[in-house]
Amino acid sequence: MVHALSEIRRVLIPNGILIDLRPMLDRWRIEVVSARAVRETGRVQDYALGLEDDEAANQTLTRAETDGWFNRDESEFFSYSYSWDTPSEMEEWIQEEWNDFIGLDEESKQATRSAWALGDADSRVRLRIKMLISRWKVIK
Repeated sequence: MVHALSEIRRVLIPNGILIDLRPMLDRWRIEVVSARAVRETGRVQDYALGLEDDEAANQTLTRAETDGWFNRDESEFFSYSYSWDTPSEMEEWIQEEWNDFIGLDEESKQATRSAWALGDADSRVRLRIKMLISRWKVIK
């Protein structure tokens, strides 16, 4: 990541802006959602590799700031939702796309399946993830 930040710094104009937008592991909430209700059914498990990636990115940006490459203008967290029609679609997505970073325990899987099966006809499964957005200004 240091090399990427160095290249970004090289190509940005003086006072150019770098946007850091990324998910941050934080035991994201699993919910079953319908027009009438939102029911939390569990939390994902954060795996060490994902937590280490988050920490490495944070340390690299802190180092870039300390070294005088960038100044952090603003930083905010916000929620972003992924949504699926069924619990099995969510489980497949996590297995295919995020299996190194997060996992599902059996209790959360069962609670989500049960809430979805007993829910309204429009029930969907949602994963509420924590996102970080930061604005950095290049120093030249």
